[in-house]
Amino acid sequence: MAVRTTEKTINGAKGAAGRAPVVAALDLGQSKVACFIMKPEGVRHADRTIRVAGAGHVQSRGVRGGGIVNMDEAAQAIGHAVERAEKAAGSPVSGVVVTTAIGQMASHRVQARVSLGSNPVGDADLARAIAMALAQIRYPNRRPIHVLPINWSVDGAKGVHDPRAMRGTSLGLDLLVVSMAESAFNGLSHCLELAHLDLQGVASAPVVSSLAALEDDEMDLGCVCIDMGAGSTTAAVWAGRSLLHIESINVGGDHVTSDIARGLSTSRAGAERLKTLHGSAMAAAHEDREMLEAPPRGEDPSAGSVVVPRAMLKTVIAPRVEETLELLRDRLKAAGVLEPGAGIVLTGGASQLNGVRELAVRVFDRPVRLGKPQRAPHLADAASGPAFCSAAGVLLRAAYGPREAVSARKLMSRQITAADAPRVHQGGIVARMAGWLQKNL
Repeated sequence: MAVRTTEKTINGAKGAAGRAPVVAALDLGQSKVACFIMKPEGVRHADRTIRVAGAGHVQSRGVRGGGIVNMDEAAQAIGHAVERAEKAAGSPVSGVVVTTAIGQMASHRVQARVSLGSNPVGDADLARAIAMALAQIRYPNRRPIHVLPINWSVDGAKGVHDPRAMRGTSLGLDLLVVSMAESAFNGLSHCLELAHLDLQGVASAPVVSSLAALEDDEMDLGCVCIDMGAGSTTAAVWAGRSLLHIESINVGGDHVTSDIARGLSTSRAGAERLKTLHGSAMAAAHEDREMLEAPPRGEDPSAGSVVVPRAMLKTVIAPRVEETLELLRDRLKAAGVLEPGAGIVLTGGASQLNGVRELAVRVFDRPVRLGKPQRAPHLADAASGPAFCSAAGVLLRAAYGPREAVSARKLMSRQITAADAPRVHQGGIVARMAGWLQKNL
């Protein structure tokens, strides 16, 4: 890590004054760490796409069970991934926006209502509503990482995208707050310090994966983006072009690997190889006559290889995947956000396992497709699959929004308060308020 820091400092000193800033996304998961770098010229407004200047990914270490369990190992993996991306991009970075599913992420709804005068709704009224909503955000031991508007209402009439110039007696606002455990946030911040990187923001994996994988119509008509990672399975629910809910369960693809290792008495490495090369969540023709070979568990040189029919592998994988999807489905139903007609889009590395899409169709009883980073068309094949949606989504959010009601800088520095609401001057609105309104209304 010291070598990378020295090189970064030297290169940064050479051209810091004239070098345009870059955006770096770091996807921190249990199975991999990936870094995508985008330069300013990578934003293609003509077709709302992006060009990734450099990408790098390595095997993750030090992350397990929904959190960082070894700071040094995690920091080293982060450093290696960033170094590879920097080399490919030809540009060093000093800070990253981290997308992850660690920290028991959850969503909370906040509502606010302010009285209106005789004049039409103006920017000052919007700022008052935002301030009142932010004042209600109090979640002990949790750190807000997203604060997004769901909708505005005038005199109770919802579905208003831009209430300015409308008349009424009251203005209402619904905000969605996505939060993570404060302890997980602090651990992540410390880990980035060990890797000599600034933490510029944290993004929930299913939120930014949605931005990369979903079509505009899906966000409008209703869709659930399920991000299937190694350590957890998370979901983001969209409708009316707004994020409505986040759900997270600490079960993922690594649990399938553990089941295979236990059920077939093989090593974890052998189980992962079996899952990747031959695994399936649905039955296939003639698999009962096909035999698979895996290394034995332990160091006994006299122990023979484990030989099992391929059909047995499916009997281990399918129940775990089905149980995971059913648990997620039941939680979404209990939250009242799994609307009829809403489609399902799968992202994340674990979604690439054969038969997962077909099993999801059966569990959710609705259309299911596999999502990829659709608006990053120039990615190399090795970094363009469902596993890289979240990293691409961070860059897409930086380029095109949605902008949030509270800046990432304030979300990183402390708990948010009503004072963080956009302010309005008598002669007009401040730049941040103008930008937020332009992007969100």
